[in-house]
Amino acid sequence: MTARTRPRPYIIGLTGSIGMGKSTVAQMFVDENVPLFDADAAVHQLQGPGGALVDAIEALFPGTTNSQGVDRQKLGAAVLGDPAALKRLEQLIHPAVGEMRLAFLQDNEDQPMILFDIPLLFEKSGGEGVDHIVVVSAGTADQRARVLDRPGMTEERFEQIKALQMPDAEKRKKADSVIDTSLPLEKTRQQVQKLVQNLKASLA
Repeated sequence: MTARTRPRPYIIGLTGSIGMGKSTVAQMFVDENVPLFDADAAVHQLQGPGGALVDAIEALFPGTTNSQGVDRQKLGAAVLGDPAALKRLEQLIHPAVGEMRLAFLQDNEDQPMILFDIPLLFEKSGGEGVDHIVVVSAGTADQRARVLDRPGMTEERFEQIKALQMPDAEKRKKADSVIDTSLPLEKTRQQVQKLVQNLKASLA
């Protein structure tokens, strides 16, 4: 966690490995009136039709874009298993997402707390810049079933993605709070509601 040196919203960093239910939990925070910055959504915007990074990505990885922006499956195939290619892509994307996150923070500077949904929070920043880290977690069987149910997903691709992510057990150890999504949906929602209430009370 980071010491707060100036007045600003209390920043919750939400993270979790693929298939853990992070997007569902993020929406639950929104339902509790916590403003959300979604890093994945920002990337989609940057890579979508007319996106600011489409031309640069095409220049780096020819044939991975079309009239609808970046073809995520083609881009994934171009970088997965190639650390150097992945690093080039990240050096393009991360600064652009960082600028969008800063703008979001400025737009919500009067809020008591905000949520940053950051899939690779531990892997890329180690949690720097957030006040409270929430890890979304589920059992390995639930994770595998959810991921393999996604269109175009294969066992090989799943294992490649997992290899780029810190193991769930390590994330749980580093977390300030853990939200368990192996439970029924309403039980998960209750965990989120209780956490938001506790954080608001601590900030009062």
